Amino acid sequence: MSTLKFKLTLPSKRSENSIGYRDNLFLIGSCFSENMGAKLNTHLFKVFENPHGVLFNPMSVAQSLSDCINKKQYTEAELFELNEVWNSWQHHSRFSGVTTKEALEKINESISKAHTFLKTADHIVITLGSAWVYQLNSQSPHSVGQVVANNHKAPAAWFDKYLMKPDVLVILLNKMVEDLLQFNAHLQIIFTISPVRHLREGLVENNRSKAVLIQAVHEIVETSKQTAYFPSYEYVIDDLRDYRFYSEDLVHPNYAASNYVWEKWVETYMNEETQNIMKQVAELQLAMQHKPFFAGSSQHRAFLENCIAKSERLLSLYPYLPLHDQVQFFKQGIGK
Repeated sequence: MSTLKFKLTLPSKRSENSIGYRDNLFLIGSCFSENMGAKLNTHLFKVFENPHGVLFNPMSVAQSLSDCINKKQYTEAELFELNEVWNSWQHHSRFSGVTTKEALEKINESISKAHTFLKTADHIVITLGSAWVYQLNSQSPHSVGQVVANNHKAPAAWFDKYLMKPDVLVILLNKMVEDLLQFNAHLQIIFTISPVRHLREGLVENNRSKAVLIQAVHEIVETSKQTAYFPSYEYVIDDLRDYRFYSEDLVHPNYAASNYVWEKWVETYMNEETQNIMKQVAELQLAMQHKPFFAGSSQHRAFLENCIAKSERLLSLYPYLPLHDQVQFFKQGIGK
């Protein structure tokens, strides 16, 4: 007698290019990449993410990477003022400033750091969110024809939008991969599609957009040995496949969905040794958040001594782990 199945499960597949604590990881793309970056940071991996802020369309992602590779330094002429703030059409609003100096310092410092990190990165994770592109039209007072990474709450009448063609996107991504590998020959490139729905465009339009992204990315992965595809989109849309796994806006995957995708990521890219280290690191990170009822008690002191011993044991086995702050934190707790 066959067993009834109520859902399909997409099994993880262990990658030949594992990720460990010695590796540098560069993340770029949609807000989903920042979600994954937060989990990597929590487990103390070496991560650099979104040097231009959150980006959704592939053209803005490609422009950001080009800026980082070439160590572009923005000038005042490339900024515009809106709502008493200076902004860049190529950057998220977190890089805006009340003065041009403030904005340029944030923008150019981020690019310089990204240039250095990307040069020695081992993996780059590129998360594409939408194939819909917004372009400044003649009603905009400046930068007519420019594709924007963020609208900075500018009037909707300033923009025209269009859906990228799959063949155009393939050309763009091919060039991006070539530039990355010319800059850093040993880089492993991981593409993923964000499961975040872009409902501003409409449900049908969102699906058209995701289809363009998926088709183009798979064409790239099939022709380049140093590229791979991680199915975060499919884990949420086809494996979980339930609105229970979305937040109240029905757009963003919720905590449970993000954790599910994270578990699949770990199964795919982290070997058993790395997973064991991650578990111990997570325990120490949790211990740092512990709020004792009676600080200074013998029981609390024993807890801190145990945490110090765990941290130092890990460091003796893996001296490259960034655990020195944790050791210092626990020692301060007992007055050492």
